[in-house]
Amino acid sequence: MRLPVTLYPGEDGFIVAECPVIPGCISQGRTEEEALANIKEAIELCLEVRKEAGLPLTLPLREIEVAI
Repeated sequence: MRLPVTLYPGEDGFIVAECPVIPGCISQGRTEEEALANIKEAIELCLEVRKEAGLPLTLPLREIEVAI
């Protein structure tokens, strides 16, 4: 399963990683590689918990066009 992940700098100097299609699925790391490894683990755990709770594994992700 391929899922979208966002990376951005946190206020504490760490890199924050989020999976926007899984509510509350967030992690961080000192480097991009560490942040990606940590969010992968977080995603696996979140999916397991959502499955056990009978929740949808992910939420729909939509894209819209915005004029700038």
